[in-house]
Formats: sequence, C-alpha cells, structure tokens
Amino acid sequence: MCGIVGLFLKDPKLEPKLGAMLTDMLITMTDRGPDSAGIAIYTRPEKGKAKLTVQSANAAEDFKTLAADLGKAIGATVTMTSKDTHAVLTLPADKIDAARAAVREVRPSARVMSAGEEIEIYKEVGLPKDVARRFDIAHMSGTHGIGHTRMATESAVTTMGAHPFSTGSDQCLVHNGSLSNHNSVRRVLREAGMTFETENDTEVAAAFISHKLQEGSKLGEAMEATLTDLDGFFTFVVGTKNGFGVVRDPIACKPAVMAETDQYVAFGSEYRAMVSLPGIETARVWEPEPATVYFWER
Repeated sequence: MCGIVGLFLKDPKLEPKLGAMLTDMLITMTDRGPDSAGIAIYTRPEKGKAKLTVQSANAAEDFKTLAADLGKAIGATVTMTSKDTHAVLTLPADKIDAARAAVREVRPSARVMSAGEEIEIYKEVGLPKDVARRFDIAHMSGTHGIGHTRMATESAVTTMGAHPFSTGSDQCLVHNGSLSNHNSVRRVLREAGMTFETENDTEVAAAFISHKLQEGSKLGEAMEATLTDLDGFFTFVVGTKNGFGVVRDPIACKPAVMAETDQYVAFGSEYRAMVSLPGIETARVWEPEPATVYFWER
C-alpha cells in the first residue's frame, strides 16, 4: 500500500503554486506509506541548459567543490544549488550524458536522482511532511509533477529505494503495487544495456518504459506494453518532459482517482488527496479504467 499523487497544470498562473499543491496532496497520503517519500518537479527549461539532481549522505563534503570538479571533468561551466542532501547541477545540455558518467568518477558516493532539461527529483527516507520540508518543495514552481509515499514490500527502506525512479532523460515513474516478474524483466533489460541502482521492482518498470521509448515507441505504446509484459498488480504514474500518464493493470485492485478542470489534471490514490485543489468541487472526477492508458501533454 503506497500513496501516489500527480498534478499537470493547464493554467500557467498556477505554476508558482505547484510545489505547495503537490506537498499538500502528498502529506494527505502519509498513512498509505510512512517509510519514505519523494517528488519529481518539472520546471520551465533554461535554453541550452540541462540539470542533474544528485544525492549524497555526506552532502557537506561531497558538494563542497562538486560543481568545479564536475566542470573540469566535462570541460564546461557547471553551477550548483544545494538543498540538504540533494544538489541540482546546471550545465550545457549537450554535456548531460558526459556529466552523468563523470559524477561517478568525481564523487563515487553521490547518486544521480534525475537528469534532463526540466526534471528535478527529491527523495529521502521519512514522512512526506519531513521530506518536503527538507527540500522546501512547497516554494517550488513548475508545470507538472508527481509524488509518492512508500510502504516497502519488495526491497529495503533506503533513499535509493524511494520513488520516483528516473531511468531516462526527463522521465520518472511512481508505482503502487507489486510486480511478480521483475527479476526476469531486469535480466532482459540488462542484456539490452539498461543499468540498475537497486533491486526495487519499480525501477524495473521505469527502465522498461525508458527502453521502449529508446526503441522508438511513443509514450502511449510504451505504457500499453506494461499491460502484457509486466506481471502483477500496479498503478503506474509516469512523468515526462511534456506531461504525465497513468495506467492500471487489468484487474485494477490498487485505488486511483482523477480530476480535471480547465486549470489542471490531478491524480491521487484517493480522492482526499485532491480536496484542497482550487475548483475541485466542480471538477470532472472519475476512476481510471483498468488496462487503459491516459496521458496529458503540453
């Protein structure tokens, strides 16, 4: 039992409030998963720039000269903003792959949470209210985002085991449920060149969709493929550079509800996650159908 929230803004006037709204939604879902939490925020891109979000348990030491060391390694100017155990490194977009690889060399104890032009991921062990406070999520602006509060069933309670999982540029995924064939799918994906940081079944789902997209599938096609290639019970919410998508397994035993107005599309594991959103009383509210893909893009 985990809690998922998602919010896609149609109205740019709401963008300064995205972090605050997502924080409230996720805190409401605390009792669905109290061991760890995380949020992915998509911000407006800076032309020609990309971002790496990295995490370290020894942030004071690891982040001290990280921007300069990484810039030297990739031959480019790198700037950094640190937030508690996470740091966002901004660099030329054409250096993002080199930078991701170089982080392992210059800071072996740091871990990349996300990479892309718009995405930033913050996640840690702890209650949603504490995780959100540590990273000041409530004051973040953005176009859309997804969040997750976890009750561990398939792997250890660690920062790396928390959701969202990001396995592709500007991509991430959160999951409520359990996959029964994640070990066999992981082996296939490793043979295809995908790498993994954890033994978590959700990371396999994220990598599965990333691999499908790399092969040329569209987002909807990649999400539809989860219905035939992944076994188990699941609700997936997928974040991309342009929007987010939702898919539930054919049995759809994991709860999910959606709401849409002229200003936004929202997702929650339960309706109570959305009760504080503006205009929710007149929103179109529905339960996503089993084995059906929904996605919204700008």
